[in-house]
Amino acid sequence: MQMARPMSFLVAGVTAGALALAPSPAVASAASSTRGDLASAGAGAPAPAAELTGVGQLVDQVVSTQLARDRIPGAAVVVVAGGKQVFAKGYGVSNVPARTPVDAASTSFFTGSVAKVFTATAAAQLIRQGKLDPSADVNTYLTTFKIRDTYPGRPVTMADLLTHTAGFDDGPRGVAVADPAAVPALGEYLAAHQPDRVRPPGTLAQYDNYGVALAGYLVQVVSGQPFAQYVQDHVFGPLHMNGTTFLQPHPAAIQAQVADGYRPVGHGQVREDGQYGAWSPTGAGTVATATDMGTFLIAQMADDPRLGAGVAESLRQQHFTMDPRLPGMGWVLQQEPRNGQALLFKDGDVPGFHANLAMLPDQKIGIYVVYNGDGTNGVASWDGKDLIHQIVDRYVPHTSPAPKAVSGIDTSDLAGSYRVDRTSRTQVTKVVALLSTATVAEAPGGSLTTSGLSLNPNAGVQHWYPIGTGLFQEQAGQAQIAFDGKGNLFTTDDPTVAYTKLAWYASPTLHQIMLGAGVVVLLLAFFWFPILALVRLRKGKPVHTRWARAARVAAWLTGGLTTAFVGWFALMASDLNALTETVILGSVALTALLSLNGLAVATTTVMIAGTVAAWVRRWWTVKGRMAYTVTTVAAISYLTVAFTYNLIGIPSP
Repeated sequence: MQMARPMSFLVAGVTAGALALAPSPAVASAASSTRGDLASAGAGAPAPAAELTGVGQLVDQVVSTQLARDRIPGAAVVVVAGGKQVFAKGYGVSNVPARTPVDAASTSFFTGSVAKVFTATAAAQLIRQGKLDPSADVNTYLTTFKIRDTYPGRPVTMADLLTHTAGFDDGPRGVAVADPAAVPALGEYLAAHQPDRVRPPGTLAQYDNYGVALAGYLVQVVSGQPFAQYVQDHVFGPLHMNGTTFLQPHPAAIQAQVADGYRPVGHGQVREDGQYGAWSPTGAGTVATATDMGTFLIAQMADDPRLGAGVAESLRQQHFTMDPRLPGMGWVLQQEPRNGQALLFKDGDVPGFHANLAMLPDQKIGIYVVYNGDGTNGVASWDGKDLIHQIVDRYVPHTSPAPKAVSGIDTSDLAGSYRVDRTSRTQVTKVVALLSTATVAEAPGGSLTTSGLSLNPNAGVQHWYPIGTGLFQEQAGQAQIAFDGKGNLFTTDDPTVAYTKLAWYASPTLHQIMLGAGVVVLLLAFFWFPILALVRLRKGKPVHTRWARAARVAAWLTGGLTTAFVGWFALMASDLNALTETVILGSVALTALLSLNGLAVATTTVMIAGTVAAWVRRWWTVKGRMAYTVTTVAAISYLTVAFTYNLIGIPSP
């Protein structure tokens, strides 16, 4: 299960430094490899490119540096080429207290959303067998519940589910559980937690966990087998992937080898929960060994008949793109070209685990890397991509010249703020859009600059030059971006998301100003009103009327609630890894936090009435009335932003 990718945009940087848990060469353990030790294979005559001579040295250097620098306990890597495994190795530890070494062949890691590739394989098998029509309304197959007909004549199809184009709202809050024995049934959970449909299907891609979970449930309904059992019988079993399972709880033999996931706290590591959940087809609870993933990569690129005739190929074919000038989606697999070559990619993130899978089908090269730690500021989710890029750059270098710039391109309508379309319409995770919205600015010569588009936390400002109408190439980089003329921006870095241009009144900059001004005034009110009351008491001034006192108490309470919310939220957000775990598990604390703003709505309502009454009945001095009015406006400003970003909850009785 992949968490909301916009959360990664909050990463502020990487804190370098040594960590006592970083693996020494003695801790890293090598798993079995069909080619033996490739770390020293660079000596003598160069090996054929397909054998990736020296790949072990490269991986050793990169991964060991990552674990030490980014405070990640362990990792496992497998590389396949030419139809065989050429490298597999474990690094660091799978259990911090026990110091258990990672072994690529026996240590199982949570895969997160990489497991969606297995779900797509299962669905493709039934499609190829004629048991599932990818263009049919999914309600044709559903019996216990139906997908709401939000867009008459535009039903959701299996093809939409496998390309992230079904149009469901994103809602990660509360989708995970800590105890694998407490996982709800897949169908029941899907029926009870159906999200809103926020766009017609097949229009824009938006990474969609609910949609892939529904695809897995359709496999269960059509096959007549529980989803986990179907995949075991038709994918894992035939390929002898004995360390891989969708079952929750895991079989005892596999569970004994499952790594723990961690986040860095202080000078140590804290074990994390939140890897299990009802949406098992998305990767919730799924574990696999690195060598099992290598077996799958080989089978996928070889069109292994054990997966079914044409099944693997159907995953690799393009089934959707948001712009015909850019790559798009296979079944779940993302087309993210590198060095002018087709590269298929899938990543996965759950608390404490970050996995990345990549294939170069033309070269028959596959890479899988997984970490059992979030790393500083969640950087482990990027580290895997960085390793893959370095391997591809070494063995499949760029040979084609960069596209030539064209002149006369009008960029006047492109500048502005853009919000990733995956932003939740209904859940608290929308607050990420307040801090991480992408920006586009004009530059000389028809070029552009952007910020907030790259998944690389170190990318900073990117520069782009025009290569066509609405099409731009990254300077000193490989990415391209495209504008569709309808206010949408697409990027080759991730074909599962679109960015939509915001109107001025939806600008996060404006909202930040409104929020900041409101918070400052309300914080002052929280401290000022008690001081004012004490001063009046000491000076022996007449007591205000009961209603005037009630109005000021309401202002003081609003300031107090705001102070409590801001302080509490800042404390939770100080550890982004912990906040992610809290969101997907759901918590009483998060509900209580949002309820503070719900109470502030009630006290602000009293303030609005008090403001009107103060001017009509001439409470206080003119300066006092003006100060109270400013406080009321500040409360309205603050709550408007809180409402916009789903930060208001209803207090529980």
